[in-house]
Amino acid sequence: MAAGEYVSVSSQSDTEQADLARERKELKESPQAEVDELAGIYSKRGLDAHLSKQVALQLMAHDALGAHAREELGISDITLARPIQAALTSAASFTIGALLPLLTVLVCPSQFLIAGVSAVSLALLAVLGAVGAKTGGADISKAMTRVMFWGAVAMGVAASVGKLFGTVI
Repeated sequence: MAAGEYVSVSSQSDTEQADLARERKELKESPQAEVDELAGIYSKRGLDAHLSKQVALQLMAHDALGAHAREELGISDITLARPIQAALTSAASFTIGALLPLLTVLVCPSQFLIAGVSAVSLALLAVLGAVGAKTGGADISKAMTRVMFWGAVAMGVAASVGKLFGTVI
């Protein structure tokens, strides 16, 4: 999972870098068009034409590429793709997320193993749904239900595929 996350976010990073290179070139080759473009963005947000032009000129005097990256491309230091950070976060999340179900395997009697691991996994998904909802200010019960439902569906599909091929997944 971490490798997939790294590849995916690296692709996003490559796209961002290509967009920034294109923007650097445009700023160098046609700076006035870039001022007009940035001013147009501010006009669309409700500033009058004169103020839009002033804002564009002042921001570009300070950091032209940064202004265009933020306003035109939606790229900022906060949103910039970070492949290694994404991979490490993914690896840590999956490791921590697998820890309690794996511990359940060690303590659960074999006749209750599938039910025990499933129950623990669904309970943990409910907790994660609640934490995510609480953090984001969303409805907790709705989030818990959604995460548990789709987690149960995923487990059911995995078990069905295992049954179809004559193996336990």
